[in-house]
Amino acid sequence: MKYIESKKNDEIKQLKKLALTKNIRKTGTYVVEGFHLVREADQYEQEFVKLLVTEKYTEDRLVKKYHDIAVSISEDVAKELSETKTPQGIFAVLKVNNTDKISAINGKWVMLDDVQDPGNVGTIIRTADAAGYDGVITSLDTADFYQPKVQRSMQGSQFHLPIYRMNINDAITLAKESDLTIYGSEVNDQAKPYNELAKKDKFALIMGNEAHGVSQDVLNQADENIYIPILGQAESLNVAVAAGVLMYGLQTL
Repeated sequence: MKYIESKKNDEIKQLKKLALTKNIRKTGTYVVEGFHLVREADQYEQEFVKLLVTEKYTEDRLVKKYHDIAVSISEDVAKELSETKTPQGIFAVLKVNNTDKISAINGKWVMLDDVQDPGNVGTIIRTADAAGYDGVITSLDTADFYQPKVQRSMQGSQFHLPIYRMNINDAITLAKESDLTIYGSEVNDQAKPYNELAKKDKFALIMGNEAHGVSQDVLNQADENIYIPILGQAESLNVAVAAGVLMYGLQTL
């Protein structure tokens, strides 16, 4: 197995660049870190390009499966590549899936209208997975779900359900063509409380930007704009928390 000791190695420098969306999209590859995510990627048949591991993983069965593309790295290299303070010492370089081609959707979907924080994006996708949704569509200006911070927040849910990235207006058109009811979420008591809706088996729930919410243009295209009644003194909820309440709430009407 090839060994890389120096964090100044050209190969490591190139991999470090995959923390940026423009380089992920340019190369068609991205990095996942940690044994759990690497194992999930393998289990859900993602395309591996390279596997990098420190000494403690070199004899692991999963690493042996990818022996032909596995590289042994020093602890210094692991620290250089890691997005965490305490790296586990295992990284997989994976092929980006085709996430901008979709002709129809069905069931229950979540759409993200320019959600910026990677932690929020990852948490919403993970919650959509847990709540039994059929997929997620993100706008072009939403934090890219291939970013390392989003990948960590998703904790493997990215491999469990389809995630697409496209113009939000095109996503809404697609949902309407597929006969999904469109729910726009807003902090506005002129909208309808989510718990007063009739149960639907096919819908798209749109969550908005942390500072500005769902854009007015998008809200104008919704079949129903909904909100979460605030029972205490807080003005609003974090978008990921609100998404969780609405996703489970709409499932259990």
